Amino acid sequence: MDFQHTACLGGGVIGASWAALFLASGRSVSVFDPDPEVERKVRDYIEAAWPAMSDLGLTQNGTPDAITFHPSAAKAVESAAFVQENVPERLPIKHATFAEIEPALAPNAIVASSASGLTLSQMQTGWKDPSRFVLGHPFNPPHLIPLVEVLGNEDTADGVVEDAQRFYEAVGKTTIRLHKEVPGHVANRLQAAIWREAISLVVSGVASVEDVDKAVWAGPGLRWAAMGPTMLFNLGAGEGGLKAFCDHFTDTFNGWWDDLGQVHLTEDVTRTLTQGVEAEAAGKSPAELSQRRDALIVAMQKSVVGLR
Repeated sequence: MDFQHTACLGGGVIGASWAALFLASGRSVSVFDPDPEVERKVRDYIEAAWPAMSDLGLTQNGTPDAITFHPSAAKAVESAAFVQENVPERLPIKHATFAEIEPALAPNAIVASSASGLTLSQMQTGWKDPSRFVLGHPFNPPHLIPLVEVLGNEDTADGVVEDAQRFYEAVGKTTIRLHKEVPGHVANRLQAAIWREAISLVVSGVASVEDVDKAVWAGPGLRWAAMGPTMLFNLGAGEGGLKAFCDHFTDTFNGWWDDLGQVHLTEDVTRTLTQGVEAEAAGKSPAELSQRRDALIVAMQKSVVGLR
C-alpha cells in the first residue's frame, strides 16, 4: 500500500480527525503534540469517530490501534511516507516545526499542511528545500467531509501534487487542485461570501439568525450538497443550459450583487449573532448539536456514495 506509514503533527480537532481517517484506511499513524494530554484526547476522538466512519464503510481495512505518540515532531515523522501538519496557524510555529522535521524526513516523504489562513508561499520560507511540501487543506471534520484542497507551485517538485492527491483519494477524500494561491483558498472564500450576506441580512433586520440558517439548509443547501452552483444554474434553464440562464437572469443577478451587504465582525455584530445562535440552539449543548451535525453528514454521505 502506498504511504503505508503516516504522521500527524498536531493532535487537536483537525489532527485527531486526520489520524482517525488514516487509521481507518489501514495505515499506521505517528502523532506529536506538546499537550501532555494528547494521547488521551486523540484516542477519545478516534473512539468517538470510528462508528461514523464504519457506517460509511471506511474502516474495513483499518484498526484504531495502529497509532503511536512521540515526544517530538522529528521523532514522529521518522519513516513516515506522508506527513499531515496541523500545528497552530502562526508562522513562527509553522516555521519552527518545519525546521525541526526537515532533517528527520524520509527522502521521498510528502508533507502537507492543513492551513486555512496561511498561504503556501508564506509557509515555504520555513523550509530549506520546500520541493515536497504542499497545501492539503481539509474541511472540518476531515474524517467525514470529503473535500481536500491541494496546491503546489513553482517550488514544488514534479509529481508531488499528483502523489498527494492520489494519497488523499486512496483514503476516501475528494480533491480539488488550486492553480494559484489566494487567501482562504477556494471553499473558505465561498463560505465567507455566503456568511457575509447572511450576517448582513441579520443586522439589517431582514430575518433572524435562525431563519437565515434555515433558508440555507432547507433551500439551496440541499442542492449544493448534490452539485455546485454553476452546474445547478445550468440545469435550471432546461435545454437552454447556462447560456439561457445567464441571458434571462443577467440583470437580476447584477442587481442582487450590487445590493449585497458589506459587513465586518464588530463587537455589536458578534453580540447579535451570538444571541441569535443561542436562540437557535434552544438549549442544546455543542456536543448534542455536533452529534446531530455528524449524523446528518453521515446520512448524506451514504446517499452520495450510493449515487456516484
